[in-house]
Amino acid sequence: MTVSTEGSAAVRPGPPSGPAAHAPGSSGSSDPASRRALRSRGGLLLLEAAVAFAAALVLPLLARGLGLNPLNRIAQVSGLAAIQLRFALIGLLFVAAVVLAMRLRGGRHFDLATRLAAAAIAGLASGFVAAGAVVALLGTPWPMFGLNGDSGRIVEWAHAVANGQPSGSPVYPPMPLYTLGYYAEWFHGGNTAYAFKDLQILGAAAFGPLVYLAWRMLLSPVRALAFGVVPAFALIDSYKPYSQTVLVLLVPVLVAMVLALRRSGTEGWRPLLLKGAGFGVLLGVLFLTYSGWFLWSAAGVLFAALLYFPWKTGPLKGAAFMGTTLAAFLVVAGRYLMVMLKEGQTTKDYNFRFDNFTDPAYYLMWRTDMPGKVGDWPPPGEFGGVGLFALVTFLCLGAAIWLGLRKPLVVTIAAMFISAWVMRMYIASHMYETQTVQLYTRTNNQLLYCGLILCALVAHLVSLKLAERRTASEAAAPASEASAPATGRTGFPGREGAVIGTLCALLLLLGTVSSSMSDRYMPAQDGTYRILPWVSHTIRQQDGKCPKFAPKGECSKDGDQSWLSYIR
Repeated sequence: MTVSTEGSAAVRPGPPSGPAAHAPGSSGSSDPASRRALRSRGGLLLLEAAVAFAAALVLPLLARGLGLNPLNRIAQVSGLAAIQLRFALIGLLFVAAVVLAMRLRGGRHFDLATRLAAAAIAGLASGFVAAGAVVALLGTPWPMFGLNGDSGRIVEWAHAVANGQPSGSPVYPPMPLYTLGYYAEWFHGGNTAYAFKDLQILGAAAFGPLVYLAWRMLLSPVRALAFGVVPAFALIDSYKPYSQTVLVLLVPVLVAMVLALRRSGTEGWRPLLLKGAGFGVLLGVLFLTYSGWFLWSAAGVLFAALLYFPWKTGPLKGAAFMGTTLAAFLVVAGRYLMVMLKEGQTTKDYNFRFDNFTDPAYYLMWRTDMPGKVGDWPPPGEFGGVGLFALVTFLCLGAAIWLGLRKPLVVTIAAMFISAWVMRMYIASHMYETQTVQLYTRTNNQLLYCGLILCALVAHLVSLKLAERRTASEAAAPASEASAPATGRTGFPGREGAVIGTLCALLLLLGTVSSSMSDRYMPAQDGTYRILPWVSHTIRQQDGKCPKFAPKGECSKDGDQSWLSYIR
């Protein structure tokens, strides 16, 4: 699958013989120059991926050397500050590289430096959260929550499947269980509990690079960072990172699939079938990792697919593309899909938690089943009980549709938002009758993520309009003004300055958000998810000793069980 240029604007346009002159699907896409351009683009993407994943590992590795007691609040604050300092310094080095690239050799390597800086910042941001998990679990080999709750069940089921036995739940996504089971066999002698700690940290670290690369299918590097990665960080999680990771990947993948469907009518047969198979495999892997988001998104994606199906330009090719996608998906995930269709009908969720007693129209914050100290909830808003954040979200939904009504990027995400909203209200409206929850509160995350993306897309579409106006103004300028500085001609600052300023702003924003999301899991007994790593420090190790920082040097087989009183 090639990177789409839908809605993206290159930082610096290339010469006519470069990649921009031979976009996929253009008339010259089959000549040798075009193939070289595609290979060049693929090589650059691989380089971005390598930089992003390497950057994601730097901060967790450095955090291992911090000599802190993670149960002491002052130590926690010092740890967060130490991670923030390293994050800022490394990030600023990449920004400085962009500045140097602009100054040296006439800006010849500015685009490359920008690509690598954007990828690095995405990796550093999730590496920050992973480093926070490292600090929270210093001195204990156990994962967050040890063998209690979801953590305990995942550890037990992963051990079972790794030994050829069925898991405790046929409908639970198999990919995390098999991944944990085999990782434990390879690196921890089959100890899935200790291995789960590693995967919690590595899963959080991989979040940023994966999201960045998914959005690179649709947007240029800086735009992928600003309009794709930043909204995703409202959901990053180091306890069970795989479920949220699937959501933030699924949205751009589905948008890219709809975009490819729209273009399939004029696509060659070989690339069409290869793209269809690629999307099918990718969606199958995501479905095996966490399937819930597919349910909330299905109606919206179906609407977008029917809307952008190439009814006039090539219905046969469109059908072939969708057929290939479906076939590849079934090859990868068909067996699990059949289990879900059969067993899912009888699997009921009867656990009513805190959020099930909240106004169903409120989705902006999910307090989980350990909400801690809560006053009025939802927080009272300024307009008919609705807060400013919700108002901005709905206004941006309308503005995004207004500005991008003909763009699959906007329409597909808006349709997914509406689909999740309708499913949420449908299930909640039957809650009293069926006395089941069916996890409808999980739609909070999809609604929030899609809403934030739509807000970001408003800025994206406006910036594209400004760029078009700038280009038109330069084209219409008299020859005598052609050599004048860009700022003097159009009133807009240069593109390089905008890129550097954006990278600085995103670096600080993501650093602040990552620090906050890391602080959510610093150990404490406060009735929130901070109790999860706290419990990890109170469980007796398999060698019979207590973890290094166990409170008062005391521990037990199951650890501190006070968390049971926090569930609401």
